[in-house]
Amino acid sequence: MTKTAWVFPGQGSQAVGMGMDLKDIPTARTKLETASEILGWSILDICQRGEETLSRTLYTQPCLYTIESILADLLLARVGPPNLVAGHSLGEYVALYTAGVFDFESGLRLVKRRAELMDTAAGGKMAALIKFDRQQLEKSLDKTPDVVLANDNSATQVVISGTPEAVDTVLSQVKARKQVTLKVGGAFHSPLMEKAAAEFEAVLKLVNFVDGKIPVLSNVDPSAQINGAKLKQRLIQQMTGTVRWREIMLELPKEEITAVVEVGPGKVLTGLLKKTCPSIQLNNISTSENINNN
Repeated sequence: MTKTAWVFPGQGSQAVGMGMDLKDIPTARTKLETASEILGWSILDICQRGEETLSRTLYTQPCLYTIESILADLLLARVGPPNLVAGHSLGEYVALYTAGVFDFESGLRLVKRRAELMDTAAGGKMAALIKFDRQQLEKSLDKTPDVVLANDNSATQVVISGTPEAVDTVLSQVKARKQVTLKVGGAFHSPLMEKAAAEFEAVLKLVNFVDGKIPVLSNVDPSAQINGAKLKQRLIQQMTGTVRWREIMLELPKEEITAVVEVGPGKVLTGLLKKTCPSIQLNNISTSENINNN
């Protein structure tokens, strides 16, 4: 028996032109119009403007949330619900929506505020390390203040986050095949986001989270959960906590997942899964045409 998980990518997976195939689908058009009312701007307009505009956090996160939510709706209607859901950073909001923990509008309002707070964050730095010495990295992080492991993406890929000085110190101490400074203004998923996280928590507490219809693996706790209150608490911790994606992937075989569908633009998450869980069947849904072909 096939057990399926759907995973939703986060910031960095966006692509110019994404979502344009959805404009002629009635249910998708309704959600796009609702999004325009909530945001005060058009998702599809931003997605056509160019990489610089689309890559700005203020726009990226609502665009990804809306387009991935629409794709999830279309996929649900065609094949029914998966056995498990998870999302990478921003993608966790789509996972929660898909699980029925909150409605589309509530999720988009949360994402809008999250994007606004993260867009104005400054003074931080994030850098990716690829094919690195993990033991060396852990030792360096332990002895260097103001820098943390932000994204534990796989055994061979991580992102660190903190003050520019602290990040540079760690980069100088750890051997890696490749080091890439990310184009972000803030130190996301680190204690430097505490002020923004506190402001966001006040907004988050006003939103009603119900128990999920599908278990969710959260970024800060990769164990399957449907309890709405617990899922909200995990989301509160997400802005300052580590994205434990490597552990989420390792949890999938334990949950007897045999197939994973990445719902959203790009193939970042299936790329990580291919190396981490080679026995799991992988598929990508980035357009309505992909859904129709399944």
